[in-house]
Amino acid sequence: MSNDTWNPTQYERFRAERAQPFVDLLGMVRVRPGLRVLDLGCGTGELTALLAQRLPGSMVEGIDSSAAMLAKAVPGPGLTFRHADIASLAEASGVDLLFSNAALQWVPDNEALLGRWLRDLAPGAQIAVQVPRNEEHASHRIAEIVAGEEPFRTHLGGWVRRSAVLPLERYAELLWAHGFQEQECLERIYGHVMGAPADVVEWVKGTLLTAYMGRLGPELGAAFVARYRERLVEALGEAGPYFYPFRRLLFWGIKV
Repeated sequence: MSNDTWNPTQYERFRAERAQPFVDLLGMVRVRPGLRVLDLGCGTGELTALLAQRLPGSMVEGIDSSAAMLAKAVPGPGLTFRHADIASLAEASGVDLLFSNAALQWVPDNEALLGRWLRDLAPGAQIAVQVPRNEEHASHRIAEIVAGEEPFRTHLGGWVRRSAVLPLERYAELLWAHGFQEQECLERIYGHVMGAPADVVEWVKGTLLTAYMGRLGPELGAAFVARYRERLVEALGEAGPYFYPFRRLLFWGIKV
């Protein structure tokens, strides 16, 4: 993204719904005291604090590229935060748990990045990752369609937001290739009940649409959201309540 358009208030409008995959991912981790943990893409740090609470005696560091999100983060005993692009993480040696919840979809070339981290992790180290994979839903497809319309296409230079997420089986293969023979790889559908289909706009304004709004600027960005809303309601209708199915991938492994 060209600049920091993350809005913590908008993102946390659905805080409970966004927290559940984190809780499920944390449940996959093998807990032991005294871990050195990196939480990659920690956002506001609220869930990173929960991670620190669930891992007694551990040193947990949250890393995020958004200064706006990190401004909400509160350090504490065994809990620190750092402003950095997680793609720039040079190595993962010395880390006992590499944890990332809903962040790697923003990072190009997941294969190369994960390959480097998995190679660096020592025997006994764990990795736990959750990423959304909902590109087939209208909520994501329509954003790409609107980006192809004028005047947005010209201002975006033909750019569209595409997720860097790999197929689940590829993550399993990467884990295996780097010594993570003990692993768990899951796909889950999280169902969110909205008052009406148009409420989905508020969900994606906190995530997917930030990529477009950051490139288009305030005025054209607002026009993009308005057009997106129009096209989404055309596709989904207006009747409520609306059941919004959201697909996510979760994977965990421990190096042997």
